[in-house]
Amino acid sequence: MYAQAAIKPNTSLRNGAYGIVMRGVQKCTCAGASLRDRNSAPLCCIKLDTATDPACGTGGFLTSVIDHYEGSINTTEDYRKLQQTIRGIEKKPFPYLLCVTNLISRGIDVPDILHGNTLRKSTTEYTAKDKVDIIVTNPPFGGAEEKAISQSVPLELRNTETADLFLVHMMALLNDGGRCGVVLPDGFLFGTGVKAAIKKKLLEDNNLHTIIRLPKDVFAPYTNINTNLLFFTKGKPTKGVWYYRLEMPAGYKHFSKTRPMTEAHFDPVRTWWDNRTESEVSRFVPVEDIIAADYNLDFCGFPHDTVEILPPEEFIAQYLNEKATISTRIENVLTRISAALEQGEVL
Repeated sequence: MYAQAAIKPNTSLRNGAYGIVMRGVQKCTCAGASLRDRNSAPLCCIKLDTATDPACGTGGFLTSVIDHYEGSINTTEDYRKLQQTIRGIEKKPFPYLLCVTNLISRGIDVPDILHGNTLRKSTTEYTAKDKVDIIVTNPPFGGAEEKAISQSVPLELRNTETADLFLVHMMALLNDGGRCGVVLPDGFLFGTGVKAAIKKKLLEDNNLHTIIRLPKDVFAPYTNINTNLLFFTKGKPTKGVWYYRLEMPAGYKHFSKTRPMTEAHFDPVRTWWDNRTESEVSRFVPVEDIIAADYNLDFCGFPHDTVEILPPEEFIAQYLNEKATISTRIENVLTRISAALEQGEVL
């Protein structure tokens, strides 16, 4: 019951955004092979990639990893390997319990989920046993950690913003050739100072190949912060970044709890992913342009409404005309109200 309660409110988003993230990490294996192709072979013949979510919440991304292998679990050995593939860490006690429950409901007998804070461990303390092949996560953003927590990362990458610290830890947790799909707020893309230093390391040590700009209000009503999906592979520097701007669907002004984002709204991204071309909503930006912009990753953003600035005399004339029009409307309304009152009508 608790697992269903945890998943149900965000089912469409989980199948949509989570699915796009999974597609992104699947398409970027070291040998160029897709994880999707592995479904044709028994799991006992495959070295499964270890996957983790360092801020797993109720386990949405981890259950998507499990769902990816659905239908491929045919033997006891398959089952054993899948059990050893999924890891996660969650700081808050109630989401932690829901995550464990969700994984048990997906067939993971003893979920490898730690109740703790990923950010407490120094990035220099990670061993080969800690490192993983896949990270899929939506870390908390908009919050701040205490100063002692921020000291878990190198000095030049140190601040107290939670999402930034998670990204530094994710880069340290990946094996060479490991892939990451992460949800990050707009503020990271254009941030300066320490954020720029983090982006510099991201581009130098990883291939940040794709950024999907999500429409506003994707996580409404829980937050109105604008978000992006970032995909990168560790081990080779970035040569350029593909951007895709996923626009608000026709008939929508914004998403809400009663009209959430659905899986079908991600179809344009799926169509573009395997056949990338530049368009009004997509572009390729060479890494040199990003460096020249002081590591600003805020390219291919949503267009802003333009405001026409009139000469002073035209502005005054337009203002007086609009004022007269509004005054006339007010006078008409007041006249009707006075007439109704005189006739004893109830408004």
